[in-house]
Amino acid sequence: MAKFDKIAVLAKMGETGVVPVFYHKDAEVAKQVVKACYDGGVRAFEFTNRGDFAHEVFAEVVKFAAKECPDMAMGVGSIVDPATAALYIQLGACFIVGPLFNPEVSRVCNRRLVPYTPGCGTVSEVGAAQETGCDLCKCFPGDVLGTKFVKGLLAPMPWTKLMVTGGVEPTKENIEGWIKAGVWCVGMGSKLFPKDRVAAQDWAYVTEKCREALSYVAEARK
Repeated sequence: MAKFDKIAVLAKMGETGVVPVFYHKDAEVAKQVVKACYDGGVRAFEFTNRGDFAHEVFAEVVKFAAKECPDMAMGVGSIVDPATAALYIQLGACFIVGPLFNPEVSRVCNRRLVPYTPGCGTVSEVGAAQETGCDLCKCFPGDVLGTKFVKGLLAPMPWTKLMVTGGVEPTKENIEGWIKAGVWCVGMGSKLFPKDRVAAQDWAYVTEKCREALSYVAEARK
């Protein structure tokens, strides 16, 4: 069962403005990355369903986070079908994210009041997702669609909440561009977790990068 309800999860995403996106087959590494992000001020973390037995890794990380990162909402990304969404919800996922929009995933998530953030690349996809109860849609791939897509969509649909993922970088210029365009939050993966830093277990670097990213969001919102 999700530790935080839908309203609380969306609030965490919106208030901090940054959702780290990460996967590692080693649960111990994943735990340390989650803790490093938490220490940096992050309160919503997306673990991607990428490798074999990813759900087993997630199950361990969720239990760890419940004790060591009590205010962290743990979610799962790269979900494309309802069965996988249900599996992760049963393991404690507080939110579900996908690269595409599948209305059947909406049904599963809505039944348990778990936020579903589908990947959308057109105005019509966002509208269709909203009709099925998706409060937050993912602008994906962000580096292809760009900030003009966000601005153009929000003009006729100002109630829309968007999380942009894909090509987001932890730099002042990049984050400021997305926040000023009107996104609710940004999702960041490889740029926040360089492979060499993770391999070296340089968790202090990850913590500092998270703090830096959060500060850019706060500054852009002033």
